[in-house]
Amino acid sequence: MTTTEQIQTKTPFGLPIDESFAKPASEESIQRAAAALREHNFSVEVFDTLAQARAYVNSVLPSDQSILTASSETLRVSGLADDVNASGKFNAIMPQLMKLDRKTQRAEMRKLSAAPDVVIGSVHAVTEDGRVVAASASGSQLGPYAGSAGKVIWVVGSQKVVPDIETAMRRVQFYSYPKEDIRAREKYGMPSALLKVLTMNGDFPGRSTVVLVREPAGF
Repeated sequence: MTTTEQIQTKTPFGLPIDESFAKPASEESIQRAAAALREHNFSVEVFDTLAQARAYVNSVLPSDQSILTASSETLRVSGLADDVNASGKFNAIMPQLMKLDRKTQRAEMRKLSAAPDVVIGSVHAVTEDGRVVAASASGSQLGPYAGSAGKVIWVVGSQKVVPDIETAMRRVQFYSYPKEDIRAREKYGMPSALLKVLTMNGDFPGRSTVVLVREPAGF
């Protein structure tokens, strides 16, 4: 089936969207991805449900280090964003950012979020050969993901597991981006944009953890 044949619908705002990318991956695909990620020095945990993944992440987060929650629908729906930013248990960066004026204190905001001890978020695709792909309009989370954060934790629903990098890029363009565009228009009254894409082919041992969840979550 070609990409054109797969894309049968459009969002309310006219972007083509391929809903086949919402389907959870098979157990075989999940295990292939997990094994390949480990070969590329990503730590991997696999859970059945988002609730289990949430409990795991809460159990490993340090209470004495700075933690940034990247913009992520997965973190929102799982409750992890609130766990970090609203519980008072962690040294959360996001509440500090929210106190700053976006118009007059942009430099302070950039510096505060640039190099957290830990960043938590998600990615838009994980390939069966062990690569992760994240897309962004602002790029604010991509620096910490790539290298400026001390540690990275990604919570990833199994519907984001794809065979290869070409499919990962199609997923970003024809599913994650249209979904994020809907969210941005409804929440902020403005469209999103697919401006920056990060591909990580591996990492230093012990830095990045991929928490794969068989239950679909996020975009």
